[in-house]
Amino acid sequence: MLKKLAIMASMLAVAGTAFAVDMDNVAQKFDLKDGSTVYVFKDGKMAMEDRLGRTVGMKAGQVMETKDGQKIIMVGNELARLEMIKVEKRGN
Repeated sequence: MLKKLAIMASMLAVAGTAFAVDMDNVAQKFDLKDGSTVYVFKDGKMAMEDRLGRTVGMKAGQVMETKDGQKIIMVGNELARLEMIKVEKRGN
């Protein structure tokens, strides 16, 4: 029984590190005119948070405008990735 628990604990530890996400996976960060922020991950997919810091969903293909007037098109909707980054920042 103890051997099974040890194996399970080691498997969980390995799985936890495999899903670790941090700001190193963010390639770019854009501030939008409405105060929102768009994060572009290294694989090209994106996630967005509103001006209050809440993760919000966006439809793929939606056009957004940055503070400097640049237009970007939403690719993907990586809500879970952004939430994991926020959890790591809080240290939870």
